[in-house]
Amino acid sequence: MLEVSVATRLGDFSLKAEFASGAGVTALFGPSGAGKTSLIRMIAGLARPDAGRIAIHGETVFDADRAVDLPAHRRRVGVVMQNPLLFPHLSVRSNLTYAGWAGRRTARFALDTITALLDIRDLLERRPAALSGGEVQRVALGRALLSDPAILLLDEPLSALDEALKQEVLPFFEAVRDEFDLPIVYVSHSVDEVTRLANHLVIIEAGRTVAAGDIETVLSHTEIFGTGGLRAAGTLVTGTVRGHDDTHRLVVVDFEGRPIVLSARSFTHRPQPGEKVRLRIQPRDVALALHAPTGISIQNELACTISAIAVRADGEVDVELAVGGQKLRALITAKAMADLRLVSGMDCHALLKTVALEGRGLPRTLRVAGG
Repeated sequence: MLEVSVATRLGDFSLKAEFASGAGVTALFGPSGAGKTSLIRMIAGLARPDAGRIAIHGETVFDADRAVDLPAHRRRVGVVMQNPLLFPHLSVRSNLTYAGWAGRRTARFALDTITALLDIRDLLERRPAALSGGEVQRVALGRALLSDPAILLLDEPLSALDEALKQEVLPFFEAVRDEFDLPIVYVSHSVDEVTRLANHLVIIEAGRTVAAGDIETVLSHTEIFGTGGLRAAGTLVTGTVRGHDDTHRLVVVDFEGRPIVLSARSFTHRPQPGEKVRLRIQPRDVALALHAPTGISIQNELACTISAIAVRADGEVDVELAVGGQKLRALITAKAMADLRLVSGMDCHALLKTVALEGRGLPRTLRVAGG
């Protein structure tokens, strides 16, 4: 649904990026100055690359070789920036409907649908000055949706909010992701936002795409571990809810045919049996054993096979583990590796602390009819 292959020079900085994404959220992740915002501006038609091509839903909106360069207002792109720049003299209602009116478009989604989804019905007659930071971002998101976009571009939309407001607003971004069949490109420096929202991940460093693909696959590659600050991201895997242990406030998840348990508080909702969920596991929270242990407080033990071992520059050892068709990662010391005589291809057991596991529902892609 989005194809990007561009190159440009901005003073002493050169940018050359290539990736493709479909429905759901594609996160652009990397350090400051990597070129993420420049890419967003090129996709939106606010900046012109020196070379390359950009296509949205199969329509070429930029092609240097063919001299195609559609202006921003013809690209059907909804944009939410760090500073949403609502019109201060207009009400929330007028801000929401302005983009559709200015573009002479009929939005696929009704105003009532959007205001209900984003919980801004009670704000319609207010002016922007009377809104909180979180309310401003929700209105900006609603305005972008009501412009009838073919794609949403979100450039660090939560960066100006404190942590409490981020947690207040994030569920609304999840709702938009889950309820509309709409590709979203999401720029963020926050590992938590990226792992919570994204289906796909594009890592950008120094103006180059380092890796791109579905987020679980990208984060499973040992060679990019730690790239762009992703060390804190951990490993993402998927499982299926088996049921609940309400006595101990636990969720039981089937992971590659093996049950594991995690705290119910790690979910923002009560996941139902059969529901697919995403688990985030930090390599530092994975211990290794040669044999299944007994008499230990750790509740989760997974039989696995070592698929790769990499000794890092800081002396720690990154061990990649295959569990069925998915991968985990353990971070251990060189001494532990030597003591256990670990080698690639060896069978072992991964031990996961219940309180260390994070879980959340998988992103969905559903259609909501407009009115």
